[in-house]
Formats: sequence, structure tokens, C-alpha cells
Amino acid sequence: MVYRIDRETLGNLRILEQIYRDMEHDYYWSDDFSEAMYVALANAGFISVSFSYEGRQLLLGEIQKEYALLQFDAMHVSKKVTKLLRRANYRLAFNTAFDDVIRGIQAAHTECWMVGKYAALLRQLNDRSGDAFRLMSVELFDEETGTLVAGEIGYITANNIYTSLSGFHSPERRYNSWGTLQLVLLGRHLQNAGLRFWNMGHPHMKYKNDLGAVIVPRPVFLKLWYPRRFGSLAI
Repeated sequence: MVYRIDRETLGNLRILEQIYRDMEHDYYWSDDFSEAMYVALANAGFISVSFSYEGRQLLLGEIQKEYALLQFDAMHVSKKVTKLLRRANYRLAFNTAFDDVIRGIQAAHTECWMVGKYAALLRQLNDRSGDAFRLMSVELFDEETGTLVAGEIGYITANNIYTSLSGFHSPERRYNSWGTLQLVLLGRHLQNAGLRFWNMGHPHMKYKNDLGAVIVPRPVFLKLWYPRRFGSLAI
């Protein structure tokens, strides 16, 4: 069963504690595609996607059972990426090609959830993000041709942590390893910006492990996620 969730629930720590302790459930749905709802879910540790049910598009927030987290000092850089860092003519940018990144993600994933109301909401959040929540596109360009080679959408929450939502990279052979290059460059940027760590979302994906991410269970994640609020939870 997938339970419904609303902003009132997200503002009630007592109910949230019950949700966090319930390891039998991880998904919660809402028909509220407002900016306030999305930000509340994100700041509470949920990663939200969308899904269709009986002809309606719904928001699906997940408080995962396990997370892939990357501490920046532990980031691995492969020999291939090290060579690209030295030789490739690349440019990392932010929020300069938001719609192109969305289209790239849609084209790269057969059953893409970044569509319809959800994609529109991301555009609104990108335009209006503030200090408590910043949603952004990350773009890696081939500087010689101006080609957008790789990119992703993610956000920085109030607790100074970056979370990845989804991304893409060019399948062209000449851009082999540029997807990983984008991740490494982003990781270095986030570290230099003083962020605490990188929430990479779902675990058990090889590229995340190769980059240096570790898998942590929900209780550990929550205590790292917002220690002032969740550090004392006996989950």
C-alpha cells in the first residue's frame, strides 16, 4: 500500500518519526504539485518523482530504505577521467540550458517521470529557488562544438546537501566517460562551495560505487541528513 502525504504531515515531527520508523513503507503519494509541497518533501529527506494512476499524474515521494551517499573527500577519479580533465576542451555550467537538460533526460530514459506537471514544477522551482532550497540544472559542454554532452537536475536543501534527481550523457563514442567527467566536476564544485555531502539517491548502481559513494540505511541517512532535527531519533 502507498499512503497519501500532505504538507501538514510533513510539518508534524511526531508523525514524521512514525513514517521514518516504518521500514515496511518507502513511497507516499500526493496530488499537490505546488512548490511548497515539493520543497517540504525535499527538506524532509524524500526524493520525489511522478507517476500516472487512473489517468492522473501524481507526485510520488520516497523516503528510501537505503541511500547512496558521497563524501567529497572520498570521491574516486578514474584514469580515463583524469586524462579528460587534462586534455578535453570542456565547460561546466549551471542553469544555462535547463530545458535542454530536461529534454536530454526525457530522451535518455524510456519511461521518464520528468514530464507533464512534474517537469513544469521543476521549471518553476528553477526560476524561483531561494536560499532554503535551490533547484538547478548542471551542464557539461564540449567547448569546441558547443554540444551539450551531459547534464543532470538536482537541488540543494536547507541543510546544505546536494541531491541528484536524474541525468543523461551523450552515447556518442567520442564522448566516452564524459558522463563521469560531469559527475567529478560537479563533485569538486559542490565541495568547493562548502556543501556537506552528496545524496546520490538509489544505491546499488555501479557508477555511484565507482565514484566512491557508500550505501547507508535510512536511520543513518536521517541522522546525517539533518542532525539537529533527526540526530536524536531512536529509529
